[in-house]
Amino acid sequence: MTNNLEQRIIEHFLERGRKETHAGKYYCYNLVFFEEYKYVNAAIAREKEIKKWRREKKETLVMSLNPDWKILNRELFGEWPLSELELFHRKHK
Repeated sequence: MTNNLEQRIIEHFLERGRKETHAGKYYCYNLVFFEEYKYVNAAIAREKEIKKWRREKKETLVMSLNPDWKILNRELFGEWPLSELELFHRKHK
């Protein structure tokens, strides 16, 4: 759950290869699915709900909105991956 999806993807990208973080260990920085909520409590509840699901059910959810598993980073940023300088500037906005 985040209130700044762009920032969160950058954080995950910068953690790549760092074994002490989940995102770093598994190179999780390509966005294939997201949901938006008006209220933070609803977003947290939904995240907890999805985390309890088996992988197959999560894959079905992604495929229902993104059947080709298109990486959405480019739509969010305009270009991907960002240059190291651009990453730095966006991270420190």
